[in-house]
Amino acid sequence: MRLSRSLATGAAALALLATLSGCGSDSESGSGAKTGADSVFGSDGGSETGSDSGADGDSGQTTTGGLPQASDTASVADYLNPYTPCQDVATGDEYDSGHDGDAWGTDESEDPAWGIEERAVCTDGSGRPIALLTVSDMKKFQTAAKASGDEFLVGEDFAVVPVGDEAIRSLRQSGLRFLTCDADLAVPSGFEKEPALVDGCVLTNYVPE
Repeated sequence: MRLSRSLATGAAALALLATLSGCGSDSESGSGAKTGADSVFGSDGGSETGSDSGADGDSGQTTTGGLPQASDTASVADYLNPYTPCQDVATGDEYDSGHDGDAWGTDESEDPAWGIEERAVCTDGSGRPIALLTVSDMKKFQTAAKASGDEFLVGEDFAVVPVGDEAIRSLRQSGLRFLTCDADLAVPSGFEKEPALVDGCVLTNYVPE
């Protein structure tokens, strides 16, 4: 967060005190504050300033070290909405009752090995599902992902699984990281790549086509 401060000097002590008092009110108003992810996925892999419409504490979302956090699946949906539509949010069971397994996690969310706390599903602008997962134990989640070969976009404590190509492309700009345990993944120069919590898995801001 950046705060703008300006100090004006004057000959009179009262004028100086008034100026300092005015500066404090500017700071408290949050002028110049940035919310949401600190960096986004660019086409060249570079960092850009995050979106003002991203996560904030009032909606149950925070950012730590660049990775967003969300307290529940509603907060995950709120985080995604500036980048891709995430509408008609339903619990996993509600969504599955009207759709035949087209959203990820029907069985996995019931398996303690995944460490999934809550699962919901929303739909993108083309009506394709996006699975929203809050994760109580990310290392456990990554271990299960490695065993299954599944790949995700992840924050600090949640994961999402978009299906539609347009949603996937849009979420490259969301500040989430691509979690993969594919040893053959080649990350082009200019993109970030770092070890995940589980040996053999990585987090990167490069999302393959």
